[in-house]
Amino acid sequence: MDINPDLLEKVQKENKEFRGLYQEHTTLKQKVEAFNKMKIITPEQEMEKKKQQKQKLSLKDRMEKILSEYQSSAH
Repeated sequence: MDINPDLLEKVQKENKEFRGLYQEHTTLKQKVEAFNKMKIITPEQEMEKKKQQKQKLSLKDRMEKILSEYQSSAH
């Protein structure tokens, strides 16, 4: 999904739920990236990484739904 930066900024300012989702998504993204940088990863860390990736994807889907609702109401 291509996101208009102006729309993203507007939704972040106006929608508290979106703002929270965005912050959580960013945190999870950083955690997943940290796991990806590890040379050796334990099975427990691999499971945690996969769990975080799933959470991140779920948050992204919800954020895209909110953005889509804003975009369709703007047209």
